[in-house]
This record gives sequence, C-alpha cells and structure tokens, in this order.
Amino acid sequence: MAENKRDYYEVLGVDKSASADEIKRAYRKKAMQYHPDRNPGDKEAEEKFKEVGEAYEVLSDQDKRARYDQFGFQGVDPNFGAGGFGGAGGFGGSGFEGFSGFGDLGDIFGEFFGGGTGRRASTANMPRRGENVMTRLELTFEEAAFGCEKEVSAQRIENCAACNGTGSADGVLETCANCRGTGQVRTTQNFMGMSMQSTTACPVCGGRGKTFKSPCATCRGRGKVRRTKKILVHIPAGVDEGQSVRVRGEGCVGANGGPSGDLLVQVEIRKHPIFTREDEDVLCEVPITFTQAALGAQIQVPTLDGPETFDLPEGTQTGREFVIPGKGIPEIGNARRRGNHRFTVVVETPTRLNREQKELLRKLEESLDGRSSPKRKKFLGLFD
Repeated sequence: MAENKRDYYEVLGVDKSASADEIKRAYRKKAMQYHPDRNPGDKEAEEKFKEVGEAYEVLSDQDKRARYDQFGFQGVDPNFGAGGFGGAGGFGGSGFEGFSGFGDLGDIFGEFFGGGTGRRASTANMPRRGENVMTRLELTFEEAAFGCEKEVSAQRIENCAACNGTGSADGVLETCANCRGTGQVRTTQNFMGMSMQSTTACPVCGGRGKTFKSPCATCRGRGKVRRTKKILVHIPAGVDEGQSVRVRGEGCVGANGGPSGDLLVQVEIRKHPIFTREDEDVLCEVPITFTQAALGAQIQVPTLDGPETFDLPEGTQTGREFVIPGKGIPEIGNARRRGNHRFTVVVETPTRLNREQKELLRKLEESLDGRSSPKRKKFLGLFD
C-alpha cells in the first residue's frame, strides 16, 4: 500500500530538485550499501535494496518522475486510470498510456454538472497501447562492461490464442444491442433538483460496442491471458547498475488493435572480487611490497582486458593512484570510447620475518636519514 511507502526522494536521500546525475549517484551509493552480496542473510538490507531500486526506476524516468511529482504514488500505480472490458469480463485497461493531465477529473465533474463527454466512454473502443512489463537481470561485472545476450523470462498479457483475442467461444462478435455498437450510453442523474445528463461506457459491452453469446473457455471471455515468455535480450556494452534495457513490443498486448507495450529489463551487477566502477572508470587496489615501493619495479596490474605491465616509479607511497588510459568501461552507444583503469597501490608490511630479515631491516632503518623520510621527520618535529 502507498501509505506504507517512504517518499522516493527520501529513499535515495536527494532533494526534489535533484538532477538526473545526482539521482544516479545517490542510487549507486545506496545500491552498493544494501546490495545482497554485501549483506548476506540480512532481510532488512534486502528490502531496502528493493526499495532503492523501485525509487530509482521511477525517478530516473522523466515521465514517471513527472507523474510522481504531481500525483504521488498513485501517479505511478500501473492500475491508476485503467479502464476495463466491463460486461465482457475483461482485464483492466491501459494504465498510464494515454493519460493526459486532468482529463479523468474532467469526467468526474462532467458526470455531476452535465454535458460531460465521458472521456473513458468515448475512448473505450479506441486502440490503446499495452502496458510495459519489467523484469530484473543479474550480470557479472564483465558482462555489463562488454555487453552480452541473455534470455529472460517475463510475464505479460497476450491475446488468447483459443479465441484470437475476441473472448467469444466461436470467434463471432455481434453489435451490442444496448448501445448499438457505439460503446456509450447516456444516463440522466438528479443533482440538487436538476436533471443532469452524462455519457458513460456501456455496461453491457464495457465500451467495446460488441458482445458475444458464449465466452471462450480458455480466457473466460476476457480475450486476454497471462503468459510467461522467454525473450532474448541484447545487453549493450557499458550498461550500469539500475539502468533498464528496453525491448520494444515485448510487453503486454494492446487493446482494440493498439501496439504492444515494451519490456524493461532492469540491470543488477554482481559484486566483483577486485574491480569497482565509477562512471566509465574501473577502480581497483594493487598490493605491492616495501621493496617495490622504495626501488620501483615492473608490476602486473589486473584490468578488464587482462594483466597489464606497469612501470612503478621508485619512492611510491601507499595510497597513490595511477591511471591506465582507455582500459575502463565502454560508453553506451559508442563502444570505441572507453573510460580509464585507475588503480591505487597499497604497500603491504611484511609479517613473520625471521631473525636475519629483522636484523637487515634494523640496519636499513639506522642507515636512513631525514631526507629519506621527509614527512616523518616533519611530523616528529612537531613534538620537539
């Protein structure tokens, strides 16, 4: 229920005036914080991860965000504004598709104050686009970086194959006798002593203008059935956590000959043991020895393309970042342009030294002067 939900802006921790980039950054931070891989067995974190994904799915879509800002949770409820098949026992209608401002409110006032055109009634038998459907897909870090093809399963509404979407057992439709095929009826209501007329969808045919004698046994007269279909999806290189890949025409079937909706595949990326991502850059930590840091060395740096030889300069300090250009994530839509590979070196302190090794380190320490460790000398000078 909407009353139990937190405001989507509050969920992501952003202001209502936040830009698309700010929303994207906030989502990444929250998704990483509550990702199931980082919180194994934590049901609360799992629910928050889903909550964050739901908030981002709405606020990252310009149209959905506008509806949410104007109408709240009701504005992004798939059942909001849906019409039905009425007497034919049909499914709910097209949800947001075709929604325009205050048109529905105009119908309500029109029923009371007369002269209403009955927007739903007048459009009930017009072609309407089908609903979009959404599913989630988990990818490896490499699959998201370089793209892939994946098969997903999605539940959607399709025309009943048994009756070819008519709802009739024999496929025969007749003109509705109640509305004479118009799909509309005019009713009269008394309001404060005045007689008001309004036009509404025909209750017999549900606004379709057609009826049938025997309902189809498969779909029970609805003309529509819910099916699970497997769909091959092309994942573009560079897709990021929380982004959706749209597959045109693979959503729910349209009404009255309208086009089908789309399939939206929301991407989740499995945690990588070494790499993390920042926009199109790949980040990682590379452990080095004290000797490599002091004297410099050729080291092997792991990248998405495999190990890369890198010349480490002498005197490298722990925490220093280096960049290998063009070895990061490809840009979506332009795979020839890639981000950078950024790695930070971490000097590992040796452990379990034997007596000889310890003695060598003591001699090294005694031989070093202030010029070898200027930062340490400056720090200790504060206490003199």
